[in-house]
Amino acid sequence: MAAGLSLVAGGGVVAPFDPAKILPAPERPTLSELFPSSARDGGATGFLLAHMARGKPMLWVQERMAMIEAGRIYPPGLGRSDLIHVDARDARAALWAMEEGLRCSALGAVIGEIWGDPKALDFTATRRLAVAAERNGVAAFLIRLGGHANLSGARMRWRVASAPSLGNALDPKAPGVAAWDAELFRARGFAPGRWIVSDEDPANCFPMVAAAVDRTLVEGERRVG
Repeated sequence: MAAGLSLVAGGGVVAPFDPAKILPAPERPTLSELFPSSARDGGATGFLLAHMARGKPMLWVQERMAMIEAGRIYPPGLGRSDLIHVDARDARAALWAMEEGLRCSALGAVIGEIWGDPKALDFTATRRLAVAAERNGVAAFLIRLGGHANLSGARMRWRVASAPSLGNALDPKAPGVAAWDAELFRARGFAPGRWIVSDEDPANCFPMVAAAVDRTLVEGERRVG
């Protein structure tokens, strides 16, 4: 994982927001759960992708009900050509595909989207995902669309919602860089907290081109046809 998120503001912060320490990194992969504010809010997806490193492909598993409620992902629209998408018929098939993917160390991460609180998604299933992620060195993320924070083996549990975008330096009336309201409400080894974060990168600015100049030929350079 690449720590691409930056702190915009803290609300009820218990611990400083340090993505390098809080967000799962390659040296300590684990299972994290993300609970979006609603099925139509893509904030959890944006928050997740903002700190995904490139260089290794990602496996993204969606069960059928999650696609009906929230839509099927479109890899080119996410800016990731290295994304492998799996369409699972139900939660049990999705969990199986995730666990199989976590056994492949060539993957950078395994992401799963599941709708509601299916019977297959119990403590044992989440515990298996956490152990597989930690044993094989591949981070796992479970997006719980319309689900409840019941008993789980996930090491980190987030509530994520879209927040107002940052100001646009070129047009104050236009939207700026995306921001998210992220609450870490349960984690092993970390204090809970709530932050407004963004993936704004001051170094990522528009490339500059040469200034326009008067291209009129001087008298001596004109050609007569």
